[in-house]
Amino acid sequence: MIPVLLILLPIVGALGIYLFKNQARNIAWAAAIITLAVALYALVSFNNICNCNYKLNVPWLTSLGANFNVAIDGVSLILCLLAAIALPVIFLGIVNRKYENEHSYYALLLLAVAGIIGVFVARDALLFYFFWELALIPVYFLSSKWGGEKRIAASFKFFIYTFLGSLFMLIALIFVQSKTATNSFSWEAMKAATLTSGEQAWTFAFMLLAFAIKMPIFPLHTWQPAAYTQAPTSTTMVLSALMVKMGVFGTIFWLLPLFPNASSSAAHMVIVFSIIGIVYASLIAIQQKNIKTLVAYSSIAHIGLMAATLFVKDTTGTQAVVMQMFHHGINILGLWLVVDIVERKTGIQNLNELGGLAKKAPVLSICLVIIAFANIGLPLTNAFVGEFLMLKTLYNYNIWAAAFAGLAVILSAVYTLNMVQKVFFGEVNKNTENVTDIDINEKGALIVLIMFILVMGVYSEPFKNLLQNVTYIK
Repeated sequence: MIPVLLILLPIVGALGIYLFKNQARNIAWAAAIITLAVALYALVSFNNICNCNYKLNVPWLTSLGANFNVAIDGVSLILCLLAAIALPVIFLGIVNRKYENEHSYYALLLLAVAGIIGVFVARDALLFYFFWELALIPVYFLSSKWGGEKRIAASFKFFIYTFLGSLFMLIALIFVQSKTATNSFSWEAMKAATLTSGEQAWTFAFMLLAFAIKMPIFPLHTWQPAAYTQAPTSTTMVLSALMVKMGVFGTIFWLLPLFPNASSSAAHMVIVFSIIGIVYASLIAIQQKNIKTLVAYSSIAHIGLMAATLFVKDTTGTQAVVMQMFHHGINILGLWLVVDIVERKTGIQNLNELGGLAKKAPVLSICLVIIAFANIGLPLTNAFVGEFLMLKTLYNYNIWAAAFAGLAVILSAVYTLNMVQKVFFGEVNKNTENVTDIDINEKGALIVLIMFILVMGVYSEPFKNLLQNVTYIK
C-alpha cells in the first residue's frame, strides 16, 4: 500500500485545500510532511528480496486490459524519496510569498507531485500514461497563471511539446499492447510482445520522442529555457528537479527493456545528440546574463550526460544515472532556491547588475558556494561519484564520446563559478546595498539540501545497495 499512499496523500491534500481554502498552507504542509514520513519509512523498511508491502495490482479498466498496478523497487524508491523531499523544501522556500488564489497554487503543486510519483511507481503502461498526463496539467496552469510577463507563450510551447510527445507515446503503447499475448498493458506483457524489426523501430522512435522532449535532449530542448525562466520559481523547481526525471525514468524502465534491438541500433545516434546537447547547453550557459536562464541550460547539460550514459546500456552506468537523478534533483533544488532568494531580495535577474552579496548575506553565500561545488561535481560532494561513473562508462564505450562529454565538467565550472563571482563577490552596488541575509525558513531548506550534498558525497553506498537487485537495469 505504500506506493498508493505516496500518490494519494498529495491528492487528498489538494482536495482538502479546496474544501478549506483558508487553511491552504497548513494542509499543504501536512500533506508534504506525511508524504515525506511515508517515503522515509519505505526507505528504512525496504527489502530488496521481499518487498511485499510495496506493490498493489487490482482491476482498473479491465475491458482495455489495464490494471491499477503500482510497485516500488530500488529505482522508484530513490525517485519517490526525491519527490517527497522536494515538497517541503519548496514550501519552505515560498513560505513568505503571497500568491493570488493561494489555495489553487498549493493544490496544483501537490497534484503535480502526485502525478510525478505515479509515473515512478506505475507498472501498467496505460496507468503510466495517465499519471504522465496528470503531472503535465497542473504545471501548465501553474506556469500560465502565476508566471512572468511572457508566461503564456512559454507555457503554450511547453504544453504543445509535451502533449505531442505524449500523443506519440500513447500510439506506441496501444500498438505494443495489441501485440501482447494477453492484450495487457502490464510491463511484463509489453516486454514479451512480439514485434517485427520494423514495428519495434517505429514504436521505439515514438516513445523516444516523448521521453527526449521531457528530459529534454538536443534538439528537442527549446521549450525548456523559456518555461524555466517564465514559470514561478517554485514551479520551476518541480520541473527541473522532478519532471525531467520522468523522461529519464521512462527511458530506463520502459524504452530500453521494451525495445532492446531498436535501442541498440539507435544508441550511437542518441549518444551523439546527447553529447552535442551537453556541449551546446554549456556554451550557451557561459554566455548567459540572466541567472535563471543560466541554471536552465545547466540542467540541460547534466541531463544530456545521463541520457548518453543510458544508451551505452551498461549496468554500472545505469546505476550511476539513477543515483545522479537524485543528486541532480537535490542540487538543482538548491540552485533554484538561491536564485529565487536573490531575485526576491533584489528584483534583479541580470548577473551584471548584481554583486557584493557575500558582504550582505554571508550565510546565503556559503550555501551557494557549497551547492555550486556540487553542481560542478567536486569530490566529496554528492554529484562526484555518479558523474565519475557516467564518464567512465562513456570512456569504455568510446574515448571520444567521453572526451566531449567530459567538457561538461570543465564548462560547468566556468559558468557556475562565474555566476558565483558576479552575484556574491565584487563591490556592493545600488541593487544589493539593502539586501539582508536569509530567513530561518530559507536557512532550514538550504541546510537540509547541503546535508544531502555532503553526506551523500562521502557515503553513497546505501543507494547503490538499493539498485543491486533491479533486474531491468542489468
